[in-house]
Amino acid sequence: MTATEQTEAARPRGTRLPRRARRNQLLGAAQEVFVAQGYHAAAMDDIAERAGVSKPVLYQHFPGKLDLYLALLDQHCEALLQAVRAALASTNDNKLRVAATMDAYFAYVEDEGGAFRLVFESDLTNEPAVRERVERVGLDCAQAISAVIAEDTGLPEQESMLLAVALGGVSQVVARYWLSSKSGIPRDKAVELLTSLAWRGIAGFPLTN
Repeated sequence: MTATEQTEAARPRGTRLPRRARRNQLLGAAQEVFVAQGYHAAAMDDIAERAGVSKPVLYQHFPGKLDLYLALLDQHCEALLQAVRAALASTNDNKLRVAATMDAYFAYVEDEGGAFRLVFESDLTNEPAVRERVERVGLDCAQAISAVIAEDTGLPEQESMLLAVALGGVSQVVARYWLSSKSGIPRDKAVELLTSLAWRGIAGFPLTN
């Protein structure tokens, strides 16, 4: 039974949820449907049914399917950015920072809700509003990483940003491969391997200031 179904089963019939709680419930149901079916195959009927509400209730909160998808995308892009920032702030040891940042991507991809598929594997990237959000979170994460690279190496801003984009891109691609390959490699071992590769590269840039 999903979290949404458990919530519905535990709630007495006829209970009216506060608006924020109802919105969160609808987002949870929509996430399950979008992750399972993709944007194009998902229908508002499916989402309303999953949430245990009528379509008019769903439309009271979200005017259309795209609005609902974008709300989810905003939520999960922000979650990724905050995870990366928290990893970077977790230590002053730069090697440990690399490991923590890599692990943030692995944890994000491993989350059982599968929200990473909306960010990294969306079937709606031809939609400008979706593409803009996906590109922006990638750049925002890279900017956070690049600030640490610049401080540690003394490289110019644009060069630090280039390396940061590479690190972020490698992290999410490898994390997704790790999850889908079912290789049996424990997450901490996978992070250790990727950190070793990345650190050997970054450590090759001595401080130039």
